[in-house]
Amino acid sequence: MKRPNSSMQLTRGADYAVRVMIQLASPESDGRLSLPGLAAATDAPESFLSKVLQSLARAGLITSRRGQAGGFRITPRGRDSSMREVIEAVDGPICLNVCLAHGPSCTRKAQCPAHPVWARAQRALFDVLSSVTVATMAAQAQAPGRANAPAAIPGLHPHANPAK
Repeated sequence: MKRPNSSMQLTRGADYAVRVMIQLASPESDGRLSLPGLAAATDAPESFLSKVLQSLARAGLITSRRGQAGGFRITPRGRDSSMREVIEAVDGPICLNVCLAHGPSCTRKAQCPAHPVWARAQRALFDVLSSVTVATMAAQAQAPGRANAPAAIPGLHPHANPAK
């Protein structure tokens, strides 16, 4: 079992996984893509990307086939998966603080004033990452003038100030 990712920054593997899934879901991909083709399209090193692709395949988000007609293809489940599912396929469960991880609980949780804040922040992160599918991001990447625009996330306003 993978250890929860307690870092506040996504790993390179998670970033590459999201890039790969968007690339495989795009109408341009038209079938299977090779490792060198995916590496070039996502600006990822082949050796590292190979490990990311293995994780995505184990999670059932993509399939792989060897040989002349081989390569990688997104599955229907992968196309419909959320950004959170893609990240967790590579990094394991997302956890902002160890007190939120499943398993042995933090002994200070009951009297810790920060615990509810961590819990609320994690729920918000889960909500955002769960609200956008690979298919949606791939479609938005194809829209004219939208290639570098952020994915539209329901309920999230780009100029909202969450500190208020």
